[in-house]
Amino acid sequence: MKDFAAIDFETANCERSSVCSVGVVIVRDSEIVDRFYSLIKPEPEYYNYWCSQVHGLCAKDTEDAPVFPFVWEKVEALLKQYGIEGVSSMNGERGLPLVAHNKSFDESCLKAVFRVYQMDYPDYEFYCTCIASRKVWPGGHHNLDIIAARCGYDLQNHHHALADAEACAAIALRIL
Repeated sequence: MKDFAAIDFETANCERSSVCSVGVVIVRDSEIVDRFYSLIKPEPEYYNYWCSQVHGLCAKDTEDAPVFPFVWEKVEALLKQYGIEGVSSMNGERGLPLVAHNKSFDESCLKAVFRVYQMDYPDYEFYCTCIASRKVWPGGHHNLDIIAARCGYDLQNHHHALADAEACAAIALRIL
C-alpha cells in the first residue's frame, strides 16, 4: 500500500464519541506528504481518570478546542486535497483508504462522533495494521509501540494522536 491516510483518535472517556484529539498522516507514493493534529472538545464533555492517565489530556486542555464538525472539516479538506475520500455518491468508486492500528477502535470512534453530531458518514474504507501485524508476526503482543519497533520506527510519544498516526503509517508502509 503506497497511498493512504493513517488516523488515530484519543478519547476523553469510555464513550467512543468522546474524541478529544485526532492525528492524521497522509502518505502518497510511500512518502509522508502531510500531517494534521488537533485537540477536540469531547462529547460527552468529561474526562475519566484512566483515559487521562493514558494520553495525558484533561478538560483544561480542550476547554477552548473546536467541536468535532469543525475539526473534521479541516481533516476532510486535507483528505480531499490528496484524493482520499469516502464513497462518491456520483459513481460509487472508493477513494484511498484510511489506516489505523486498531481499526475497530478508531473506526468506531469516527462513526460514533458522526452519529452524535448527526453528520452523514462517508463509507470510508479502513485497514488495520494491528490485524496485519498478527498475520506477519503470529503470537505475542501487537501493541502499537511494539509493532512500530519491529518495523524500525521509534515511537517517542505514544498515545499522542499524531505520534500514533505516524507510527501507524510506518507500520503500514512496512507490512500492508
